[in-house]
Amino acid sequence: METRVENTRRKFIGTLALGAATGLTAMGATFKGTAMKLTSGADEAENWFKKIKGNHRVVFDAAEPNNAFGIIWTWGFYLTNNQTGAPDSDITAVCVFRHNAIPFALEDKLWSKYKLGEVFQINDNRTQAPATRNPYYNATDGDFPINGVDGIKKMQDRGAMFCACNLALSVYSGIVAKKMGLDPETVRKEWVSGVLPGVQIVPAGIWALERAERHDCAYIFAG
Repeated sequence: METRVENTRRKFIGTLALGAATGLTAMGATFKGTAMKLTSGADEAENWFKKIKGNHRVVFDAAEPNNAFGIIWTWGFYLTNNQTGAPDSDITAVCVFRHNAIPFALEDKLWSKYKLGEVFQINDNRTQAPATRNPYYNATDGDFPINGVDGIKKMQDRGAMFCACNLALSVYSGIVAKKMGLDPETVRKEWVSGVLPGVQIVPAGIWALERAERHDCAYIFAG
């Protein structure tokens, strides 16, 4: 017999899948324009990967929220390499936010306006309620499931690289726009402009994973 949690999870996944299919159908014209935008920004994204440095290189595939373990493991990669003798200058972790983890790349104002914690089932660890802010950018103790973890901003200062899937931004902004009765293209532009400082928009998360591996990054699935 399935538990209530399993039933709820199945219902959520089914609803999201249905919404994605509906959103894709409704946004056919938008995607035609988006494809042109992705092409025009590809050179910038390609050049971004040239910043990868050092002997210790990894790419974390953050496809799901998973309690922000994509960010936690980014921090952990630096911590353990430091402890085994490597300075930050000899380390690069690339964290790819794609699919359902795309809210981690967005500013607080979008979490609040579009109820992203509720949409993506991401709770604020401080309140145990759906998050109305991005808890993991300027994180302090209490934001992550464990204390002592550096958030996105601090990890960027140490040389970690974070990127956001433009395909996911387009799909999910369209789904949310449709649900709220808003114009998908207007919402998409707002999400793109609300990507966190220093987070690189890439054509797609899967595109970024392949590019990172070309730059000698070991692949690790982060949930």
